[in-house]
Amino acid sequence: MHNGNSIKLLTGNSHVELAQAIAERLGVPLLPCDVTTFSNGEINVKIQQSVRDEDVFIIQSGCSDVNDNLMELLILISACRTASARRITAVIPCYPYARQDKKDKSRAPITAKLVANMLTTAGCDHVITIDLHAGQIQGFFDIPVDNLYSEPIMIKYIKAEIEGWKDAIIVSPDAGGAKRVTNMADKLGLDFALIHRKRKSRYRDQGSRDSQSQSRSGSTNQSRRQSPDFRIQLSSLQMNGIEPDAPVRGEPSDEDGMELLVGNVKDKTVVLVDDMIDTGVTVSLATRLLKDAGAARIFLLASHGLFADTNIPYLMSLPIERLVVTNTIPQLANQAASDNKLVILDVSAILSESIRRSHNGESFGILFGEGGPMENRT
Repeated sequence: MHNGNSIKLLTGNSHVELAQAIAERLGVPLLPCDVTTFSNGEINVKIQQSVRDEDVFIIQSGCSDVNDNLMELLILISACRTASARRITAVIPCYPYARQDKKDKSRAPITAKLVANMLTTAGCDHVITIDLHAGQIQGFFDIPVDNLYSEPIMIKYIKAEIEGWKDAIIVSPDAGGAKRVTNMADKLGLDFALIHRKRKSRYRDQGSRDSQSQSRSGSTNQSRRQSPDFRIQLSSLQMNGIEPDAPVRGEPSDEDGMELLVGNVKDKTVVLVDDMIDTGVTVSLATRLLKDAGAARIFLLASHGLFADTNIPYLMSLPIERLVVTNTIPQLANQAASDNKLVILDVSAILSESIRRSHNGESFGILFGEGGPMENRT
């Protein structure tokens, strides 16, 4: 036990159902806490019991009204710090602003780092989260961060629920998820494939440079013959019938480019794995490409289902058999609108076990493999 003190659980308004499930698994009640809003929009927090010299875990996910939820978390941390809590751990199932993790354009902010700074300044001692969008976010903190994985429960789902999974193939919808799918494929003993996505603007820039170069050399045809990558981009890379200009709900279509599938999915069951789904543009292009490449069945698995702009009906119209997500974000309302295609994997077991182990000073190693606690699905 952490210095002889007990576990105290707090939650804001972001995901009360998950906090209650964690509390039930630990056999520890949630502390009574009022999180309200003044008429001008300011957030007010009142913790109804003492947390002095206690080991406090604040459960708050970065979902829905992400800015309000983040402010609630920061104020809860600050309130516990000024109330003399011995240690404060922020349990953030879905880390907010995780996609803003690098300066990929001029003057772009690295907001994931800013959030890390704010958590530390508020008084947080430790962070527990699940499937960070980018691993380098752990390095943004000056305090310990445990980034847990939903991979073990996804592997259990694949083995238990996907008929003929031993002949399936694991696919990443973009190059950024290559490591994720190769790890999962290795643990399942399956092949993997990769969809490499390009942006149209890159082709326009490349085409401009090629034209200038060809004008100077006076040998346009020879230049193209000497550039096999350019040939691929302009021929079979037209996504096997998928038009890059086809409108896809969620993002401007003029930014969606051509795709290249590396791997054979013909007549196979495909398990398409991503870390989060927001607008659904990436997975929409991926599923259509996979179907055109001959995939027999497609199961879509993602850690975080953000589902922007009530995109559930749109996602359900894709050529997939099941959409599987975890409950790092509330999903019950989405499940009701999914026509039974949406499967929710419960992460309360892995989070409650991480809290118990953190409090007792035990290793988290078992939580990173299939030996971890079995989560329920609904």
